[in-house]
Formats: sequence, structure tokens, C-alpha cells
Amino acid sequence: MHPSFKRPTVARRRLRCALPVLFVLAASAAFAKTPPPDTNLQAAQQAIANAERVDAASLAPVELGQARAKLSAAEKAVAEKEMIAGAQLADQARADAELAAARTGAAKAKAVNADIKHSTATLEEEMQRKTGEAK
Repeated sequence: MHPSFKRPTVARRRLRCALPVLFVLAASAAFAKTPPPDTNLQAAQQAIANAERVDAASLAPVELGQARAKLSAAEKAVAEKEMIAGAQLADQARADAELAAARTGAAKAKAVNADIKHSTATLEEEMQRKTGEAK
């Protein structure tokens, strides 16, 4: 028999020693607990509070309702130890709350724009009347 087949090489011995260690590390990483998504939940709560502050309840009630529902589902998922689902739902709740706030801002800006246009039209009518009387 060839002499290299009789004795395992240094590389093979190292591989035999390293494989169980790598397996244990991989298994421990796979089964490691995911930490609770506290920052995600806090960000969602903050975004909902901000949306409520800008009056999204009256101007974007659907989006704000969705944000509240998703935050509630996220809290329930965290309570059931489903941390990844909880984090995803909290992120969705934050996004919905931010959308509600943005739509509220857009609706308010649109109302201000309409008011300015109305004021401008009134001023133009007044100017027409004044110049018409002077002739």
C-alpha cells in the first residue's frame, strides 16, 4: 500500500478536529434566541403618537387604523415569543403611521393652497371693482 494512505495528513487531522467545533458553532447560531424588537416597537409607538399629534385620525383614519392594528399584532407576536414576526409587524406599523402623517400633511397643505387661491381670487375681484369704479 502507498505510504500516504496509511497515515492521515496533518490537514486531515485538523479537519477532523475542526468539523465538530464548526458544527457546534453553527448549531448554536441557528438555535440562538432572537432578542425582543424593543426599538422597533418603540419606533412604531412614536410614529403613531406623531400621526395622532398631526390629526391623522380625522384626515387619514384608514392608515392610522392599520398602524394601530399592526402594532397590536406586533405586541401579541412578541408576547408569543415570535420575535422576527413581531419586528416585521412593528416596522409595518411604523411605516403605516408615517404614511398617515404624510397624507395628513398633504391634505392640510392642499387645504391651505385652496384657501390661498380663494383669497387671491377675492383680491383680484376687489381690484377689478376698484379699477372699474375709477373710470
